[in-house]
Amino acid sequence: MNTKLYTGNSSTQSITGVGFQPDFTWIKDRIGSSAVYSHYLFDAVRGATKWWKTNSTDAESTTTDTLTAFDSDGFSLGANAKTNASGDAIVSWNWKANGTGSTNDAGSIDSTVSVNTTSKFSIVKYTGTDGTETVGHGLGVAPTMIIFKCLDNGGKNSVVYHEALTNAGSIYLDEAGTSSTSYDYFADTSPTSTVFTVKKDGSYNETNNSGSNFIAYCFADVDGYQKMGSYEGNGETNGTFIYTGFKPNFVIIKNSASSSGWWQMEDNKRDTYNPASHALFAQVSDAEYTGTNYNVDYLS
Repeated sequence: MNTKLYTGNSSTQSITGVGFQPDFTWIKDRIGSSAVYSHYLFDAVRGATKWWKTNSTDAESTTTDTLTAFDSDGFSLGANAKTNASGDAIVSWNWKANGTGSTNDAGSIDSTVSVNTTSKFSIVKYTGTDGTETVGHGLGVAPTMIIFKCLDNGGKNSVVYHEALTNAGSIYLDEAGTSSTSYDYFADTSPTSTVFTVKKDGSYNETNNSGSNFIAYCFADVDGYQKMGSYEGNGETNGTFIYTGFKPNFVIIKNSASSSGWWQMEDNKRDTYNPASHALFAQVSDAEYTGTNYNVDYLS
């Protein structure tokens, strides 16, 4: 995974220096006259030019002059201001999987999976049903966090499974709300080393619905590289210490008990020394926030 900053030019340009060919790229215009643009998410399984937004319940869209290709050391852009507004400071977060993916038949319904078995990250695309189904994810270990998005059915929230919320709980990426056990998106079943479970719960079909296409981004813990967890805040300026086992370069935090807890995103490219204070928020299109309220120290 790598964070890459760039400046928009309202023309075509190739963004290099990522260090690998990304398969999942999340782009946010952060500083400039156009910094109210949304968060745009692209992946190689769906194909370049196809995006969805974390700050909206809109269905997937295609714009041919946004991210136009995944390249060997980055990605190419068209002139669209969503991802390339002239003079604006823009951040991209990039993950490596394994290209466009292949068929996985480990679950009760087949999926297309692009997986990096070393970093334990996979991109999973599947078509839903009206029941309870299992879907292969390819990680070889149980994922500790999964982000789900219904691609072709607008008005549906992006659901997050997180181990700390249990298999009965979920939380929405496109809202600042609390976690909930009211919706049985996972049939009260934890992911295994081969599959995750999805369920259509009455009219709540954010993870499974007949004929709808879904994308899921799966993450599992890797010693020294990647960690999903939870902690209890202390409400003090000198806040809680969170042990990860390594010095992180990208952090997402959500207060799961607060309806005003925004999805805070920070990285070590926008802040190269402590405290990190440049925050973006996944559920809104707001420009980058700077200030002490969201300070984070990256420790060894």
